[in-house]
Amino acid sequence: MNTDHSLPTPDLDVIVKGSGPALLLAHGAGGGIEGNFGLVLDDLARDHTLVGPHYPGAGGSPVAPEPLDLDDLADQLVAAAVAAGQESFAVLGESLGSAVAVRIAARHPDRVRALVLTAGFPVADPVLALAARLIKSLADADQWDDVARLAYLSCLSPTDLADIEPADLDAPVAQTLAGMPPGMLDHFDLVSRVDVRADLGIVSAPTLVVAPTGDRLVLPESSYRLAAGIPGAKLIELPGAAHILNEADRATWLHHVREFLGTLPSTTV
Repeated sequence: MNTDHSLPTPDLDVIVKGSGPALLLAHGAGGGIEGNFGLVLDDLARDHTLVGPHYPGAGGSPVAPEPLDLDDLADQLVAAAVAAGQESFAVLGESLGSAVAVRIAARHPDRVRALVLTAGFPVADPVLALAARLIKSLADADQWDDVARLAYLSCLSPTDLADIEPADLDAPVAQTLAGMPPGMLDHFDLVSRVDVRADLGIVSAPTLVVAPTGDRLVLPESSYRLAAGIPGAKLIELPGAAHILNEADRATWLHHVREFLGTLPSTTV
């Protein structure tokens, strides 16, 4: 199969699960495959082969020795899929993973059968850029508790926030801190530099864009820009949903994703 770019030797920690047409998973910054997709992995693995690479500094992947490069990361994810025996695949990208997915589609168009982009962005909007800057500043000052607090609160919807007492934040913030991967700062550094706006118009794969309208970390308008820029993209809104989807919103997401994949020709799922 011809692709636009050669592939590196894969060196990422990868989860491979299930059987059937391949889904390549691209997770968000400061997260991982379980953190982003854990609620739907078992369901999707019933009839798909899931390939879930962890970015450098997440899961079991070693921390990168230098700043992350979007092209390199995109190629590493593709190399992981090919190493798992999957020559072509749909790509499911979340948050930063949406930009990674778009770059994969631009660099390896013959391999990408479809895109699903959730809570994504072509370039960091001012709110996301500020969050990335604050995370770096707080970490540089060794204020990791505040990094975790910012990360946790940013991923809740306004409705979620209205129902939380300040005294009840300590436990989930501590859990967030414990779950932050070593590569978190590298991930958010990449967030601040990503720009795939020039890639959108050349994406040829069928695309579903999912916009959580209660997202306070990545503004829904960023998802709208993805959908507007990719030819023929379909946009679905999740009313009131936060950046990290809760169980109910993830179930709605799963319904839409399965419906989208089901509309594709059998050779392109």
